Amino acid sequence: MDKDRKPFSLPEGFMLGTATASLQIEGGDKNNSWYRWAEQGHIKDGTHCIVADDHWNRVDEDIQLVKQLNSKVYRMSLEWSRIEPHKGQFDKAAIDHYRDEIQKLISAGIKPLVTLHHFSNPLWLEDSGSWLNEEAIDSFEAYTAYVVSQLGDIVSEWVTINEPNIYLIMSYAFGHWPPGKKSILDYFKGAKNMILAHIKSYKKIHELRKEMGYEDSMVGVAFHLRVYDPKKGTAIEKLVAKNTERLSQEIFVAGMTEGKLIFPVGSGYPMGKGKYFDFFGINYYTRDIISFTPDLGKAFAKTEVKEDAPINDLGWEIYPEGLYRLCKSYYDRFKLPIFITENGTCDSRDAFRTEYIYDHLYQVKKLVEDGVDVQRYYHWTLMDNFEWIEGLSARFGVVEVNFDTLERTIRKSGRFYSELSENNGVTADMIERYL
Repeated sequence: MDKDRKPFSLPEGFMLGTATASLQIEGGDKNNSWYRWAEQGHIKDGTHCIVADDHWNRVDEDIQLVKQLNSKVYRMSLEWSRIEPHKGQFDKAAIDHYRDEIQKLISAGIKPLVTLHHFSNPLWLEDSGSWLNEEAIDSFEAYTAYVVSQLGDIVSEWVTINEPNIYLIMSYAFGHWPPGKKSILDYFKGAKNMILAHIKSYKKIHELRKEMGYEDSMVGVAFHLRVYDPKKGTAIEKLVAKNTERLSQEIFVAGMTEGKLIFPVGSGYPMGKGKYFDFFGINYYTRDIISFTPDLGKAFAKTEVKEDAPINDLGWEIYPEGLYRLCKSYYDRFKLPIFITENGTCDSRDAFRTEYIYDHLYQVKKLVEDGVDVQRYYHWTLMDNFEWIEGLSARFGVVEVNFDTLERTIRKSGRFYSELSENNGVTADMIERYL
């Protein structure tokens, strides 16, 4: 990473904020796949999601934190299991709670981007075969329709599904997440159903909000994208890297943007060729170095971290240039606005997060200068939370949480990010004080 850091400005109108997910922060809900997974003892550090940050009961306090960070935007998710606790039965109190939270954000001058599915399922869905069951497509559309009927007058920006590839890889290929399956065929079956569910929900959001008289709907997917670089650059490594990218990313991008199913998920345009996104959402964290292995179960790809590269607490390479490479590539392809829907790092001591934020936003500055229409940056995450299979020990927050007392404290990186958001850039004085 370049240590010779210089001041920079982001363009007027650029929006900075943070992102969270309901299951990871709310606590209190026992009706979801992750509560049961934690109860069964699958979480690495032995912790649980039942309390998490107790955000469900601390909405006002946490919105004040978002405000203190000078955020113009905030990405949040809704917990499907709270809103539809039983199939076809919707809980008005739960949707009213979310409506109240969203109205408070808007009143604080913060624009919400609302995610409908972020890794967790209601138990009724999980027990019916989850996303391997084609019925999940219509169930998701019905859930979307209910949510938009209740919130569509105050929410114009939506993410249908967060990181469908990571959800399916972890749940159905590696078996680390609920329901703990290990079947590549299940992965592809789930991929097809999630792609079709996104398309139906995309259409539904636009249709319902149009009926309400709104023409400003922005709907997309938060794609988890990483850079796959061949280790030595041999022809076979390049081929394996391209295949890895296709199976883990391109099947979702092609399906959820244009409606095109590609092998081995399917073929053609089952719901019609179209444009099923209004912005291109990128969740970016790291890259993988790819070499060849004869193991078919790994799609012939061995993934590793670049030798001597800086890494975070989870061993992921810190590679800011990857953000530039991905945004540029997908903008050149689609020519639609890019929202960086997640970018952040696991750093329990807050030792390098400030530099991480600077280095990645410096790449954003370069992108904008090079004509790429990046409009948003949502830092992952607002505060330490329940980090899925890692539990409470993996800390991504610009706000530190003491999980014994639930006290929140803005970290040094959070103070830096707050000033960056206020100034829409980094000053020489900020570099002096923080970097």
